[in-house]
Amino acid sequence: MGFFAQRKPRGFQHQWIYVDERKEKLQKIEEKAKRDLGLLPPEETTHEERIRGAFVEQTKHLKRRKGKKPVSFAVLLVLLAVMLYVLYYLVTGRLTF
Repeated sequence: MGFFAQRKPRGFQHQWIYVDERKEKLQKIEEKAKRDLGLLPPEETTHEERIRGAFVEQTKHLKRRKGKKPVSFAVLLVLLAVMLYVLYYLVTGRLTF
């Protein structure tokens, strides 16, 4: 049974030893504030984001729906009621209840 139930090896997790997270966080806040005030140019997108964006632009199935809202619950209820009324008409042959 040991052949089929092999455990996966532990993944590599690198822990930084000499890092001041507070200092980095403060630097990011300062940079964001300067960008908001216009003292620094706007932040550029990373290379990975540009590549991903290029692929999304070229394929139709990866594009997100923009401006299209899903059908609401009320619309579905109205359509269900209309379909039930049509079914009632087909079964009984009368248009009134």
